Amino acid sequence: MAMSIESQRGEGHRARINVTPLIDVLLVLLIIFMVITPTVSVGLDAAVPQPADSAKAATPPDNPIIATVHADRTVLLNQEPVALDDLGGRLVSALDRSADHVLFLRADKNLDFAQVAEVIDIAKGAGMDRVALMTK
Repeated sequence: MAMSIESQRGEGHRARINVTPLIDVLLVLLIIFMVITPTVSVGLDAAVPQPADSAKAATPPDNPIIATVHADRTVLLNQEPVALDDLGGRLVSALDRSADHVLFLRADKNLDFAQVAEVIDIAKGAGMDRVALMTK
C-alpha cells in the first residue's frame, strides 16, 4: 500500500491511503469466489410409498409363530415353554402348520442381543425365511 502526503494551505501534512491496490485484491477475490462456487448436489430419486388398495389389504397370518425370550433365558413358543435345544425341532414342525414363514420374536429389554441372536440363528437353521422383532 502506498501513502501520499499532501499539504494543504494552513494545515499541516496529511497522509492518505492509496486504495487502488485494495480494489485490485478485491476484484481478484471476487473472481476466485465466483469460479469456485459450490456445485448443486443432486440426490437419488426416491419412490414414495403409495397407499395400499382396499382389495389388496394384507391380512394377518392365521397361525402366527411367536417366540418369546425372557430375562432368565427361558423360551416360549406360542406361549408353550420350550428348551433352547428343542427349539429348532419345534420350529420345523410349526413351519409345516403355517403357510407364512415368519417368526415373530419378542425378547426382554434387559437381555443381551447375543442371546436373541442365538434364537434367530436357530430359526434360520430351521428354515424360517423371515424373522420379525417385536417391540412393546
